[in-house]
This record gives sequence, C-alpha cells and structure tokens, in this order.
Amino acid sequence: MAAVILLAFLRVPLGIALMTVSLAGLTYITSSTTALTLFPMTVSEAVLSYDLAVVPMFILMGNIISRTGIAQDLFRSANAYLGSVRGGLSLATMVTCAGFGAVCGSSYATAATMAKVAYPSMRRYGYSDGLAAATIAAGGTLGILIPPSIILVIYGIITQTNIGDLFVAGVLPGLLGLALYMLAVVWVAWRSPDQAPKGESSSWRDRIASLRGIWPFLFLFGLIIGGLYADLFTATEAAGIGAGMAVLVGFLHGRLTLKMLRTVILETAYTSISLYVVLFGAMMLSKLLTMSGLSVGILGLVEGMGLTGYWLILAIILICLVLGCVLDSMAIILIFVPLFAPVVSAQGFDLVWFGIIVVVVTEIALITPPVGMNVFVLKAVLPHVPVLRIFRGLVPFIAVDLVRLGLLVAFPAISLWLVTHV
Repeated sequence: MAAVILLAFLRVPLGIALMTVSLAGLTYITSSTTALTLFPMTVSEAVLSYDLAVVPMFILMGNIISRTGIAQDLFRSANAYLGSVRGGLSLATMVTCAGFGAVCGSSYATAATMAKVAYPSMRRYGYSDGLAAATIAAGGTLGILIPPSIILVIYGIITQTNIGDLFVAGVLPGLLGLALYMLAVVWVAWRSPDQAPKGESSSWRDRIASLRGIWPFLFLFGLIIGGLYADLFTATEAAGIGAGMAVLVGFLHGRLTLKMLRTVILETAYTSISLYVVLFGAMMLSKLLTMSGLSVGILGLVEGMGLTGYWLILAIILICLVLGCVLDSMAIILIFVPLFAPVVSAQGFDLVWFGIIVVVVTEIALITPPVGMNVFVLKAVLPHVPVLRIFRGLVPFIAVDLVRLGLLVAFPAISLWLVTHV
C-alpha cells in the first residue's frame, strides 16, 4: 500500500502504479507464472464484463451534453428565477452544477464547464473572486454523487454492488448536499453582502421562456433515474439508452453535427481507456489483497482493537479525510475501498450505504487543501484567481459538507429510503 502511494506521489499514472505493485506482490507471495497468468485473465474478465459497459456510455452522454450547450441553458433558467436575490447568481450556479452534474457524471467536467459559463456573470455583477470560484468548485463535487456517477459505477464494480441501487441511493444525499451548499451561500451573502450583490430581476415571461432550453436535461435525467427507479432496465441498459438519446437530442436540438460527434466519440474512447487502465490495476490490487490475506488480517486487527460498529466507520472516514488532503478521490476509491469494503461488510453494514459515505468523503477531498483537485481544475481555467483565495472561500462549503456527512452516518435511511422503496 505504501508503494502505491509513493508511486502516485512520484507522478506515476495511477493505473500503472497499481498494476506494477500488484504484479510484484503476487509474484512475491505466489510465483511469476501465477502473477502473469492472473493479469490477462483479470483484464479479459473486465473487458468482457457487462457492467463495465456502463463507463463509456455515460462518458459519451456527458461529453455530448458538455458540447451541446445545455449548461448555458440550465444557468440561464436558474438565473432567471434566482438571480434577483442577494447571492442569487451563486445559488443559480449551484443549481446548474447539480443539474449538469446529474447528466455529466464528472466533477472535473462540471467545474471546468461552469467556470466558463457562470464565473464571468458573477464577476460582472460584482461577486468576489473567492465566493465565485468557491461556488463552482463546491458545486462541481455534486457531479460525482447525483446519478449517473462514474465514481459510483467504479465503486459498484469493485465491490460487486448493484449499480442501479447506488444510483438511486445517491439522489437524496445529492439533493441534501445541494440544499446545504445553497444555505452556505445564503449565509455568506448575509454575513458579507459586498461579496454577493443582487442581480437583475427577470419578468415571469422571461422565466417561463427560459424553461424551454432545459427540456433535454429533464428528459435525460427523468429517463435514466425514472427507468432505474421503476426497474424498467438495468444500469448498463440505462447508460446505453441515455447515450443514444443524448445523440438524438443533440441532433434534434440542432447543436450536434457529425464532425462534432466524431470528436466526442474519440474523446470518449481516450477517457474510457484511461479509466479502464486504472480499473484493471484496482482489480489486480484486489486479487493481491485477497491472496495475501490482508483483508482477513485487517478484520482481525480491527476486532482486536475493539473497533466495531460506528467506531469502525468513524475511523475509516477519518483515514479517508486525511488521505483526501493529499490524494485524488479516484485514488482513494481504487486503493482503499478493496481494503475496507470486506471489513465493513463483515460488520453487517450495507455496502450501498457505505458507498454513499465514501463518495461524500471523496467529495470533501476534492475541495480540501493542499490537493483539492477541483480547485486546481478551476486554477487552470481561471489562472488569475489565487488558489489560497479559492480555499478560503470554500470554508463554509466544507463545513456544511461535514454536517451532511454526519447526517448520512447517523441516519442511513437518508441514503437507503429510495432503494428500499423501489
């Protein structure tokens, strides 16, 4: 485990680091022949996996949505309703991040897109750099929890948990996160009115007219989540339907051309292959953990220390929060979920609920110093905004995130109510 983290710090691609350490470990505890036999078996098993087809389909859908301007339409509509109140542009940005993230599935893509869509408007109306950038960085994290989420797909594949159940379980915690983020914006606007001035008021005619542009988002989100909730299709089928409908909607909207579609497909292929390499490495690490007996040893250690029930969950959360300050969220999921999931399951906890907890922790990791990846995505798009100013602006959002995490741990029904009522 130390070797994987060391290689990650040395900028070795995560997938290569995982594969290298896993092959070396398997060679040490078995033989080079066994290790080199397990590797192609694991890769072929993953490539031919029905569940893994979810990944490129949702990435394709997200790329099409990013290219066809739905984010601008969502922001325009949210701003028409919320922009006139103090802090309204930040509130509209949060709503747009949640909506865009729901059909995009990527935190980084949501943050990068909204930096181009919402930041100029907030600055034009006198919003502070810190609040404007922090709103986008925090709002972007909603993209990995509100379904469809690539992180939830990866978690489901690693732990063999039903991906459809994970998607349904992410809805209420995602909406709770949105509500608490908006509360944080209201608090900042009340405490420092100069950071969040009022915007222009829109007539009801303009507000109603703005709704015409958001039908693609409502259609895709309703189709995917509604179909999963009603058990009309599996998560893999939902991904295929969502991607196909996104292509159709893009052409009907007049915003998608054949040339653009070709570019989007190539981008999807590159991104999917990158994720596959990382996932192959995580699967090899999982085999190493199983064959080495580390999971059984960790369980024995936990029982020997008396860490049971929620004390165990609290310890895992604290470990992940600390690691989140120095590691990317995907790295936390891929390295530590295979280690902790068997222990958590042995303690009788629901792995769907645990998945939501882990994703919320990784959300916090995306905006905490010194390596808050969403902050550095914003820095790349907005080079003139100091990183320290963004981190300072994120303090209220991190605080409400910790409140949300506490609520989800204390009341598992928030995550599991929709799942148990499907």
